[in-house]
This record gives sequence, C-alpha cells and structure tokens, in this order.
Amino acid sequence: MLFKDFKLDDSLLKAIDRKGYNTPTEIQIKSIPVILQGRDVFASAQTGTGKTGAFAIPLLQLMSRDTATSMRHKATLRTLIITPTRELALQIAENIDDYSYFLPLKQAVVFGGVPQHKQVMELRNHPDILVATPGRLLDLMQQGLVNLDTIKYFVIDEADRMLDSGFLNDVKKIIRKMPVRKQTLFFSATIPAEIKQLSDKLLQNPVKVAAHVESSTAEKIDQLVYHIENHKKQDLLTTLLRKGNMDRVLVFTTMKHHADKIAKQLDRSGISSAAIHGNKSQRQRQDALENFKARKVRVLIATDIVARGIDIEDLSHVINYELPDVPETYVHRIGRTGRKGKSGMAISFCSSDEFAQLKDIQKLIAITIPVAGAQSLN
Repeated sequence: MLFKDFKLDDSLLKAIDRKGYNTPTEIQIKSIPVILQGRDVFASAQTGTGKTGAFAIPLLQLMSRDTATSMRHKATLRTLIITPTRELALQIAENIDDYSYFLPLKQAVVFGGVPQHKQVMELRNHPDILVATPGRLLDLMQQGLVNLDTIKYFVIDEADRMLDSGFLNDVKKIIRKMPVRKQTLFFSATIPAEIKQLSDKLLQNPVKVAAHVESSTAEKIDQLVYHIENHKKQDLLTTLLRKGNMDRVLVFTTMKHHADKIAKQLDRSGISSAAIHGNKSQRQRQDALENFKARKVRVLIATDIVARGIDIEDLSHVINYELPDVPETYVHRIGRTGRKGKSGMAISFCSSDEFAQLKDIQKLIAITIPVAGAQSLN
C-alpha cells in the first residue's frame, strides 16, 4: 500500500514525498482511513511506529477540506494535541510542520520549563493547531490566554506516560473545557486501568487499532545481556565504550541521579557524555540533545520519560544500564536503534536483583537474549 491509496490531497502527498516516505506503517494503514471517516480512535502504538503521521496526516486532510465558513475565513483553533514531555511536543510539532509544508495552516507549541512570552506570541498569531504539555496548557488557560471552545479535533498522545508523569488530573481538567462533540484520537503504548477508564468516558464508539511491534521490533535488533552486579556496571560501561566500535550510544537508567553520576564518571574517563532527565532545565536538555545529534557528545544518558520523545538517526547502540520494571519499556528503549532498516545493537546490564525483569522482558519479546561472556555476580 502507498500513501496515495488513501486519496490524500496533492498538497499532503507532496509533503509526504518531500520527507522521503512512500509506504505507510502498520499503525498508519489502520488509523488513517478511519480518522478520515470522522471516527474516534483508540490506538495502541509505541513511539517509532509512525504514530505521529497516523494522526497528523488525516487531521491535516480534514482541516484543509473543512468547508465551514466560520472555520475557513476566521482564525480558529481547531486541533489540540497534548503529550507528556517537552521533547515529544517539539518532535510532534516538527512532524506537523513537515506534513503541512504546502498547507496554509498555522500551529503553536507550548510547554513548561521556559518563559511563556514567546509561546504567548505564537498563540496571538491565531494558530489552527496547538501542541501542548498539560501543565503549561492548563496554566495558560487559567490566565485566559487559551480558549478551547472551538476545538474540533483532539489528540491524546502517549496517554500511559501522561499517567506515569502525574498529568492525568490536568488532562481531565483540560477535557472539561472542550466541546463535548469533537473527534478524539487516543494513543497509548500500554493500557493501564486508569487509561482504559479515561478512554471509555472520552471516546464515542471508537475504532480500536494496534501496531503489534513488540517481538518484531526486538527481532530486528541484535541484543546481548551481561549478568553483572550493580557496583561493577560503571566499569563495564567504560570498558565497552573504550573498545571504539560504538559510534553514538544512548544509555538508559531508571534514576535521575544515576544518570548524572554515570555522565560525570564517563567524562573523567575521557568519554564525552551528557545526562538528560526531568530535573534538568529545558535549555540544558535541548543543549544535551542537540550536542548528541551533532556528534559533539558521544554518549547520552537518559531516563525513560525524557527519552520518550528522542528520535535520533543512525543511533548505533542502546545500553540498558538498569532494566526497566515494565517489559514494554524495554521494547521502547531498544527501538531507538535499528530504525529504517538499519542495524542496531541493544546491550543490557542485569544484576541479580533484576532477574525477574529480564524474565518478563524475554517473555514479552519471545526471545532468549544471548548472554555475553562469563560476568561475575560477586
């Protein structure tokens, strides 16, 4: 199947071609037709499956074809997309800019951690589309700077991460300020009970779609596990990085202070690195990510919530310094590498107190991860 088979407008097809895309992903094939029909959608899809295009492309089509005079001739905020992290908000906005390149539609992006002045100026430019994190959006609404009365299309992206980040109450407050009648698209990698309850209340006769990527994603990436205790992990990481066959490496840790500690110790060893997590300022996070993308920094150490929006081309290695508690998070982590048909390597460090997590991960991906060498557990 090709994008032209969706019968999209020429302006959209030109923009998609400009990005170098020809064939839609599984989640796009399943989502785009039903969204174009005006249906609510509940989509189970992880980052890296093409889900931004799955909702952005059909919504841009619907907005460009909107023939209602009030919508066509009056600057009106029609689409709201909320997402849990600043990085993901910026990534979504970048994709929308690409897809709407030949369309006369405007968007604004708002998120916390930076002064609001520039964002307020964007809002005064009467955007058609608003991409936002819940906290900053609610703050701007309370100041009377954002009105959601005209929202016609609503997207909740990464709903499970919204729950993990403690944004669910903010999301509910935002929902109450929108019209009851609207088209709602709900995207979540996992479906905890609270997320299911919210979707049941919010969606009207939704079409449920899913991109089954768990094992297929894992199968495309070379994986290796080292059985090693926590106090030896730093030395092993340094040793692996010094081998010189790792170009750019994304290291995952579960704790913010662990990320900082690892970065400092790598720097002392002469390995350029940076840490990125929720306690860093927005400027620090953006600088670290930009330096990593520009290859000024070889190693980026990140926590899961911040890393959700990271999209880096030609990432050679992912290292799980600590295994996640949720098996699906492992799939998301290693999916940062091995993209677009390129090879990738995922290495995990597993201490004796992480055996249960490793067992759950291997059950999910239906693969027994090869063990690297004989690593001491003392």
